[in-house]
Amino acid sequence: MSGLTKLVAGNWKMNGFSASLGELKAMIEGAKTLSGVDLAICPPATLAAQAGWTLKDSTIALGGQDCHAEKTGAFTGDVSAEMWADIGAKYVIVGHSERRAMHGETDAVVSAKASAVLRAGLTPIICVGETLAERDADKTVEVVSSQLAGSVPEAAGKASFVVAYEPVWAIGTGRTPTTAQVAEVHAMLRQALEKRFGAHGRTIRLLYGGSVKPDNARELMSVPDVDGALVGGASLKSADFLAIARAAA
Repeated sequence: MSGLTKLVAGNWKMNGFSASLGELKAMIEGAKTLSGVDLAICPPATLAAQAGWTLKDSTIALGGQDCHAEKTGAFTGDVSAEMWADIGAKYVIVGHSERRAMHGETDAVVSAKASAVLRAGLTPIICVGETLAERDADKTVEVVSSQLAGSVPEAAGKASFVVAYEPVWAIGTGRTPTTAQVAEVHAMLRQALEKRFGAHGRTIRLLYGGSVKPDNARELMSVPDVDGALVGGASLKSADFLAIARAAA
């Protein structure tokens, strides 16, 4: 075990309306009884300000789902890392597989965004993960190690950042890798981070993501070098999110 404080971050994706703030308030109340675990919720941009006000002074941090690499400019529809910082965010997800697949984001783009998050004084959650075809072709380690190398900027060498391993074939499908498969990838990630960043590489939290649910969270959290979870659908309901948080505590 790494001995790091676990982080459970909820990614609401393109879900949530003003009424969803009720779930957020329930999470805040439930989290008051938890200790030894860090929590974050990443709402859609339309709820970001309201969520930030709701989460203020709570034990749950605000996070963004994505950002632009530039601080300001003529980038209609985009949000900068500095804008996330302005409303009190602590984390920003970059390189999620859905962004890579649907928006054509390359490792270089992800690295630039991660650098922007660091520039804004926030913590990037840098996502990596293989497709089912890559898993079946026995290319998981090759693909994920390449993504890690290309997506983590040199500026991260002395900064706080998080890496989230999300096998693409497990996201929203209800399927999860075996604990042995998760352990293999997380061990590789830890080794690569230590090789590149030395002792600092041992301080980087490695999250598992992909169909994390209350009924599998404890088993996943027990895997060596799994320092928390990036949770999708289960983070939309306070009862489910808090159950996963308790499994990590």
